[in-house]
Amino acid sequence: MSSRNSFQSGAARPSSSMSTVPSLAAVADPPPRYVDGAAMDYFTIEMVNTLRASSAVAAARSKKVEQEMIDAGLMPATAPVPPTLKKDKMRDSMGSNASRVSLSKDSQEGDDEELRARLEAIGMHVGANMAERLCHDRGLFSDTLDAIKFICKDLWNACWEKQVDNLRTNHRGVYVLQDNAFKPLTRISGWEGRAESLRKSRVHVAMPAGIIRGALARLGFQAVVVPEVTNLPQCTFQVKLPKGS
Repeated sequence: MSSRNSFQSGAARPSSSMSTVPSLAAVADPPPRYVDGAAMDYFTIEMVNTLRASSAVAAARSKKVEQEMIDAGLMPATAPVPPTLKKDKMRDSMGSNASRVSLSKDSQEGDDEELRARLEAIGMHVGANMAERLCHDRGLFSDTLDAIKFICKDLWNACWEKQVDNLRTNHRGVYVLQDNAFKPLTRISGWEGRAESLRKSRVHVAMPAGIIRGALARLGFQAVVVPEVTNLPQCTFQVKLPKGS
């Protein structure tokens, strides 16, 4: 009885030769995994907020280390602010609220600039990987216009589910890509009005600009990508390629 049970259990167990082994092609090109569009939008919003908090923590840490080095005598102290300049700033801040608002806006712009740089760096990694995946069955792009058309059609459709609405060029290495309803900007709003919405949108287009720049870099073109938002949800990307590329 025990021998029969052991025989049955051995027969039911699949052998190593019969086990399913994925082919080399399936390992090299795995099937895509899809994410819901709304979930991706919410993820991007939370990513921006997380990176903003992370940038504040990193700036506070660097200031603390700098102060510790100054206290230890390892680096010179920063020059103190002249008293006349202090009085002028105090008089301006006490005399009008506009100067106080401008100072807060300047500090906020500095924080947003660091945040945009980090988002663009993340976008470059994403764009490079996307371009490699979309182009693995294609040949090299010999013409810059063909590479830009690939960005406007294939990359745009893969990332934002549509193509670019308008493409212009001056035939000297400058291309203007316009999307009249750019998907990352469709859900952006601010309770303070249009100005706050535009400020938020300039942060949220940093990662798409990095995606375009990273994709072009993987295709062999070093570009400068400048996003511009003047009327939500419209967005324009100016792509500058070096001469002779």
